[in-house]
Amino acid sequence: MEVDPTSTVGGGVEDVYGEDRATEDQLITPWTVSVASGYTLLRDPHHNKGLAFTEKERDAHYLRGLLPPAIATQETQEKKLMHNLRHYEVPLQRYMAMMDLQERNERLFYKLLIDNVEELLPVVYTPTVGEACQKYGSIFRRPQGLYISLKEKGKILEVLKNWPEKSIQVIVVTDGERILGLGDLGCQGMGIPVGKLALYTALGGVRPSACLPITIDVGTNNEDLLKNEFYIGLRQRRATGQEYSDFLHEFMAAVKQNYGENVLIQFEDFANHNAFYLLEKYRTTHLVFNDDIQGTAAVVLAGVVAALRLVGGTLAEHTFLFFGAGEAGTGIAELIALAISKQAKASTEESRKKIWLVDSKFNEERIFHMIGLIVSSRKESLPQFKKSYAHEHEPVKNLLDAIKAIKPTVLIGSAGVGQAFTQEVIEAMTSFNEKPVILALSNPTSQSECTAEQAYTWSKQCLHFPGFGLGLVISGAIRVHDEMLLAASEALGHQVTKENFEKGLIYPPFVNIRKISANIAANVAAKAYELASMKKNLFDQGYLDEQFYQLEELQDDSSPNFVEEVVTLFFRDSARLLSNIELALEKQPQDFNKLDIYMQQLKGSGSSIGASRMKNECTTFREYCKAENIEGCVRSFQKLKREHSTLRQKLESYFQLLRQVGPTERATRPGV
Repeated sequence: MEVDPTSTVGGGVEDVYGEDRATEDQLITPWTVSVASGYTLLRDPHHNKGLAFTEKERDAHYLRGLLPPAIATQETQEKKLMHNLRHYEVPLQRYMAMMDLQERNERLFYKLLIDNVEELLPVVYTPTVGEACQKYGSIFRRPQGLYISLKEKGKILEVLKNWPEKSIQVIVVTDGERILGLGDLGCQGMGIPVGKLALYTALGGVRPSACLPITIDVGTNNEDLLKNEFYIGLRQRRATGQEYSDFLHEFMAAVKQNYGENVLIQFEDFANHNAFYLLEKYRTTHLVFNDDIQGTAAVVLAGVVAALRLVGGTLAEHTFLFFGAGEAGTGIAELIALAISKQAKASTEESRKKIWLVDSKFNEERIFHMIGLIVSSRKESLPQFKKSYAHEHEPVKNLLDAIKAIKPTVLIGSAGVGQAFTQEVIEAMTSFNEKPVILALSNPTSQSECTAEQAYTWSKQCLHFPGFGLGLVISGAIRVHDEMLLAASEALGHQVTKENFEKGLIYPPFVNIRKISANIAANVAAKAYELASMKKNLFDQGYLDEQFYQLEELQDDSSPNFVEEVVTLFFRDSARLLSNIELALEKQPQDFNKLDIYMQQLKGSGSSIGASRMKNECTTFREYCKAENIEGCVRSFQKLKREHSTLRQKLESYFQLLRQVGPTERATRPGV
């Protein structure tokens, strides 16, 4: 049988729905490890098209008799499936039907999701995914990601290599300890990475084969799950402390070794203490991102800025009160503080004074307990990430009293406490605000502070993370930093039109999500390139040379701040030498031999970090010394001090960026 060498089994499906860009007349056999054909092809979700296979494709791929004779286009199949989905009365049934479709016909799954995003988003992700995770063991049919448990300690790299796809660009990983607002669901939290990555493809355009969902199973403290005969995870209580830390460190090292440092690792639904710890620990060595801490923050900031266009005033002129001081609350607060500091040209510490937090907690029985306003008298008992918001104020025990005391203009709920924004709370906000800005952010729906009928609410992270992740992937970034988050937030806010405002909307319509994601990705990538060029310019302008590159090669995960430490030592030593030279120049008569020795030491010190322009000026100074030309020495010394000061300023700015989150790329050899 002759087979057209230009054909693909992906025929008839536009490239936005899958891996190839084929048309009905381009029929290429899908090469994986071997040629997929016949019954095997129909069981391959990446290439199966169901009844959409044409007559020509059925002959080419040995499908005659394996399918009914009718040919149904993707559009016809989509119409049938949407008809069936709409007849399910229980959301979980719709979720299971969509997951079943993803497991047998990935292309059609994404076509449905993209074409019906507003209707199906609540099905494949929150709120339905929360119930799916609670019942994951009972509805489990086929694994959809990697499960890495404590049993694999010491062998995590081998486990990663078991995954069939090798060109991974985005990993979403959870340990299942804090799934949405539902608590510890252990291994059953896998529904979150699976759902999140489906949105990366449908909303952001990241290839499905480049996405890897992972669940880290270190046990669960959920007694109901441990006793449930259908539970699919380890039946033991959670590992903590050093055991947990070592296991996660092995995982992070294995990911970097197997997929390189450009792979995006998104931490999802870790408990607060671990979420902040992991983000802080790995932000300087890996491309890591936490949607609850950073993604929500970018979206809320965009919404707040848009809302202020309706109510008036700048960020610095408003007072913010957060109900909830966990991952989301403090993450949003930090980004708003950063935005205020840039807008008002004030310090971040000063900007934080415009932001107040009310914290709360759940006990092991998931019973809510409000702690109160975070104030300075509580500072010693607070975790580190809350201490920056412990302002001077008398203790306040509940949200309503905090509102009356602080009189915020913006109220943000992220505590995961259902119906916390009561009628009294809303009335208190309106008593001193003509147009209060109120955001109820918690999910799932049962945990939201108020419903859409009680206050204006809107879509959250789904507007942000697909485009943000795509921007990181296409830019080749190896670290995430706050400037990128601000760029994403600005890109989102700029897409709100005058017509949107007239309708009371502070976010662009979700129906345009793929366009929104593309704009965010472009902004993030542009910011990544801009920041990467900072270091390149130091080479291009001659401030640094090859030695700096060699210094960076000596830096590794065991000493992530090595280069900065060496540079700090250089500026300490060079300041001392410059002072000695200045004194020697003032002394009469001048000791040119001593001046030459000092300058030789300074040149050697500058060579250690590759301070090229300084080294050149040191050479010029020494030539004047040999000629005993004091006027030339003085001129050269003044120029040398300017070069030293300029280099110090530039490197301080550069390392300030590194301290935020790490470099955007390795140093490039001059001329490369």
